[in-house]
Amino acid sequence: MLGMYDHLVETIHQYNPSADFAQIDKAFRYADTHHNGQLRKDGSPFITHPLAVAQIIAEELRLDSESIEAALMHDCIEDTSATYAEIAKEFSPAVADLVEGVSKLTRVQYASKEEEQMENLRKMLMAMAKDIRVILIKLADRTHNMRTMEYQTAEKQRQKSLETMEIYAPIAHRLGMQRIKWELEDLSLKYLDPVGYDEITRSLEAKQSEHEAFMERVQAQIEERLKEQHVPYLKVYGRMKHPYSIYRKMYAQNKTMDEVLDLFAFRVIVDTVADCYNVLGIIHDLYRPILGRFKDYIGTPKPNMYQSLHTTVIGADGIPFEVQIRTEEMHEIAEYGVAAHWKYKQGISGNAGEHNYEWVRRLLENQENTDAEEFVHTLKVDMFADEVFVFSPRGDVTNLPAGATPIDFAYSIHSAIGNRMTGAKVNGRIAPLDYQLKNGDIVEILTSKNAHGPSRDWLKIAKSSEARSKIRQWFKKERREENIINGRISFEAELKHLGIPMSDVLGTDIETALLKKTSFGSMDEMYAAIGYGGFSAQKAVNRIHDEIVKLEKQRKEERAATVPVDNSGATRPAVPKRTKSEQGIVVEGLSNCLVKFSKCCTPVPGDEIVGFITRGYGVSVHRCDCPNAAIERRKPEERGRWIKVSWGTDVKESYQTALDIYAKDRLDLVLDVSAALSSSQTRVASINATTTADGFAVIHLSIFISDAQHLAAVMRRLHQISGVMKVDRPAG
Repeated sequence: MLGMYDHLVETIHQYNPSADFAQIDKAFRYADTHHNGQLRKDGSPFITHPLAVAQIIAEELRLDSESIEAALMHDCIEDTSATYAEIAKEFSPAVADLVEGVSKLTRVQYASKEEEQMENLRKMLMAMAKDIRVILIKLADRTHNMRTMEYQTAEKQRQKSLETMEIYAPIAHRLGMQRIKWELEDLSLKYLDPVGYDEITRSLEAKQSEHEAFMERVQAQIEERLKEQHVPYLKVYGRMKHPYSIYRKMYAQNKTMDEVLDLFAFRVIVDTVADCYNVLGIIHDLYRPILGRFKDYIGTPKPNMYQSLHTTVIGADGIPFEVQIRTEEMHEIAEYGVAAHWKYKQGISGNAGEHNYEWVRRLLENQENTDAEEFVHTLKVDMFADEVFVFSPRGDVTNLPAGATPIDFAYSIHSAIGNRMTGAKVNGRIAPLDYQLKNGDIVEILTSKNAHGPSRDWLKIAKSSEARSKIRQWFKKERREENIINGRISFEAELKHLGIPMSDVLGTDIETALLKKTSFGSMDEMYAAIGYGGFSAQKAVNRIHDEIVKLEKQRKEERAATVPVDNSGATRPAVPKRTKSEQGIVVEGLSNCLVKFSKCCTPVPGDEIVGFITRGYGVSVHRCDCPNAAIERRKPEERGRWIKVSWGTDVKESYQTALDIYAKDRLDLVLDVSAALSSSQTRVASINATTTADGFAVIHLSIFISDAQHLAAVMRRLHQISGVMKVDRPAG
């Protein structure tokens, strides 16, 4: 253990002799004391893990003293009695912020695995936006955990490896940290597909001498030609593609290991940018270049600051290989990403917190208007996708995810450009909006002040989460009432698909559970989110699956229950007791019975009501003036089934009832009705509108109101709408 610490100190001395070694030593002693007695899965003292993480931070990333201190103490807040305040006092608030940011995320119960992933990712991205060192230490932490994964259970190995492959490796990629990314990918593959991993590594080992001879031969050829041309270079070397890269090629191309070409990559490191282009010409003269395989990342750097010239050529023996040409600084950034950039641009003592990356902020903004599953998916796409580089007519370069369309390009410029977009030209010709952009395309967006805004179909066409987020924001802001109506229709259709009436959800415990599980403040909020594409009706129904199953089970039990028969032949529950139902109805002579309001007349508190004992479905409550009730009460065989009911003193908060509106048909009539209901604090179950041949409209409403007084106020408000001639309450 002390040997590990001594090695760490020696490593730091090599790249940062002015480091604060007193504070680093203090951090080690602090962590060692707090982790005393704790063991890892392999039986070693727990302190060996923070030491290993700090070693990665020092040896591979060369970060500052604060980062080393935080790495040594990164598990103290979660796993020991240490507190943020104590660390801030003993060390500094900056170190305490890093430790708290890196601490493993609190375990919270979420409705789905996607929600848990999204919340964890959101926290990581917020930490990254504040101080990039947080994620660098987190990546070092995950790297060491993956190196020692053999001591975990098989289930844990697969779970952590999948998380690493889907989340941590893409983050390392986005930060340009290729060495860390490659190691995380290879270690993850080892546990996700051990057979495939073993096949590749065994094959590489079997041909190691053959591969090394080839790389030495090519290296010598390149060095000899550079010397002949008097081009100075710092280093030339070759390497094998790493196992996961080969695995992806085998999977994508459906080939065996022996059939996969392009297994080798060579690096030429030079002094200047001009030398890079000189070397490129020499390589193309020495070997035959493959058309379409040249990329200039010096002229158009990647968003993660990566710069290099890439070309793929075929050697004299017919074996293809890639050559990457870059300066020494470019090479450092290519290998270590943001850590190297931070070192070059800020200096060892620079404030890494100044790195507020635009892409991090965009990802955080994009997740605000989408549900968990889509956020996790788009994060992976945005962080790990291939890219295309396109030009504006003025020559400005924009990088977009592979498969991007003119819609993505428009919204990458500005929301207003996308919202006013009417078409696009690619390379001077009109192109469809779903055209997939290619490297080098010149894209011109056609706009109009009179444009009606984006189409909902654009959400399916757009590739980038940035474009989809901005489209959803437009619908959210500009079409709220329309969103509510469309969302409600989608939700009701999803329920209907399962044979569940809307009335089983609205105004019940199921609605309460739904709002709690989806974190919406009201059903209208949820409808609006469904309407603009931020949430799906299917997911909403899935969230109340357990409640629906419970309701169906309850109904089966009620239908199966046997009840005695009286002299009139009517079935009646046997307990002669005057009780109150959960619906706020007092039922005379019945106990614990199910009460439902009839859909033909939809009574509300204040109406005179009567009860009818149904066969297996409890008591149905009608208004006394309901025509259907009057007809049934005249039937001799049904007289014994009618029973006295009344409104209780503590009625429910809302009841579902119906209204019919008769009006002159006009544009936005339904939207005005929706606005009137919203302004009167009235929730809507459904709206159905029809028009007549002579220009009139009939709108059937199903709404939730608290009592007859509330209903009267709503009817008065609806009467005030322009063109409304009559608001009626159907009597049956």
